[in-house]
Amino acid sequence: MILLRHGQSHFNVHFAKTRVDPGIVDPQLTEEGERQAREAGERLADCGVKRIIASPYWRTLHTAEIIAEALGLPVAIEPAVRERYSFVCDIGSHRRDLSQRWPSFGFGDLPERWWPEAEESEEALEVRCRGFREARLAAQDWDGLLVVSHWGFIRGLTGEAVGNGVGLRFDPLAGAALPAY
Repeated sequence: MILLRHGQSHFNVHFAKTRVDPGIVDPQLTEEGERQAREAGERLADCGVKRIIASPYWRTLHTAEIIAEALGLPVAIEPAVRERYSFVCDIGSHRRDLSQRWPSFGFGDLPERWWPEAEESEEALEVRCRGFREARLAAQDWDGLLVVSHWGFIRGLTGEAVGNGVGLRFDPLAGAALPAY
């Protein structure tokens, strides 16, 4: 499977400069973030991607939308790959708003309010990442899978910190990550 961090968001720009939470709820991509998503779509064209799942945050959905258009694939929403809830940007948008913006995406049984009530601990993130990996192993459905996710989730799953628009190839059997392209 390939794990891809979303393109640059407005939160990323402000936080990188100040290291202070700017208080942006569910931030959108910047123009640079859209460019990163387009470039990722071009690079992924030869990587054997057959399916796309994405976190329900605006920044991941927009990244997935750009890549899906480039690859001609649908997008399914998977809340298990969401960001670790620890900043204001990790307050999500309601399902009705997301499904109105992305009507062709598969929202499945995503609840109307799907993000946590309180900060998620590192231990809870580790449990969620382990559950995602174990579910993929049990279903044996990681081949050709692109997961559009976040810094925290990817780090929790692989131990690797990646930049915006960067992808890693992840083998859930070995638990090892390598550059995707």
